[in-house]
Amino acid sequence: MNDDLVIAGKTFHSRLIVGTGKYRSFPEMKRAHEASGAEMVTVAVRRVNLSDRSKESLLDYIDRDRMFILPNTAGCYTVDEAVRTARLGREAGLSNWVKLEVIGDEKTLFPDVMGLIEATRTLVKEGFVVLPYTNDDLIIAKRLIDAGASAVMPLGAPIGSGMGIQNPTNIRIMREMITGVPLIVDAGVGTASDAAIAMELGADAVLMNTGIACAQDAVMMADAMRHAVIAGRQAYLAGRIEKKLYATASSPLAGVVR
Repeated sequence: MNDDLVIAGKTFHSRLIVGTGKYRSFPEMKRAHEASGAEMVTVAVRRVNLSDRSKESLLDYIDRDRMFILPNTAGCYTVDEAVRTARLGREAGLSNWVKLEVIGDEKTLFPDVMGLIEATRTLVKEGFVVLPYTNDDLIIAKRLIDAGASAVMPLGAPIGSGMGIQNPTNIRIMREMITGVPLIVDAGVGTASDAAIAMELGADAVLMNTGIACAQDAVMMADAMRHAVIAGRQAYLAGRIEKKLYATASSPLAGVVR
């Protein structure tokens, strides 16, 4: 089945996007990336040594022939910080794509949505492909699309919490109302069933980091997440049966000779 993910005209065969933080070692990260089957990896610009390429870097452990690098503005709390960090990533040759984060609260890491819209508008004008990390608010998502975002990335739960999809109704509404750009669930996934649920709700892709990197066996979890995203997507496309209050016989008696 040809069911590729297309973002800003670029095609990906995998609907799983992975990160690079919190792994116990770079070699473990590389093995997990391979097991995930992902073709896009997000990298925090602030974690990459861009000034001295002679030193070991996480970039040395990313197969750039196979994986597309998506720089992110993690740790930025103002519009100016986020825009400056995106520019730095592009100037360093990482990409003109950016997973845009403008954090509004240090404890919850919830996004500053007004700042996010402003930063999106600025970066789009400068030629960036912007994928903003946002909340699960339909109206904010529409404002981001109006500002030029190439995708919207609502959280499923707080970043790194592993709580799973806490807002299925909002995600379902966003899926129904958002057209033209991909809907990517970002943050909160803790295990494979969470990824499957996100996809069954109609998400076009799932982005995760902690759920894989902090698992007891990161490589095995990465493989599990790969299968979960595929299964969830297939279940969504297949169309689930209607939920009913009472039982319905699996072998109906209608037409049975008594």
